[in-house]
Amino acid sequence: MTLIAAALVGLIALLHVYILVLEMFLWTTPQAMKAFGTTPDLAAQTRVMAGNQGLYNGFLAAGLIWGLITGSAAIQLFFLACVAVAGLYGAATANRRILFIQTVPAALAILAVLLAR
Repeated sequence: MTLIAAALVGLIALLHVYILVLEMFLWTTPQAMKAFGTTPDLAAQTRVMAGNQGLYNGFLAAGLIWGLITGSAAIQLFFLACVAVAGLYGAATANRRILFIQTVPAALAILAVLLAR
């Protein structure tokens, strides 16, 4: 179970690195606009805001990676909970799809980390 938990935490960290790249560096590209449902005008107007969001996603990824490197379940659980809460907020305010992209995987990883203890 420890390997499964680590794999899930690692995949969620990679997802947030991917989101960081989309939001900080690729926000105005067709790939990012398709992923976030924006238009070229909206993407141009919100580029700075998206970069800030990307930085926060990078902090989530860094925390998850830190938890994996140290083997600390407490660190992993804290950052997984942050991901889950961010996903709940995003699903409630932006797009329900975020629930399945962020919250459900984070909840599964939380369960795996708790079972691995």
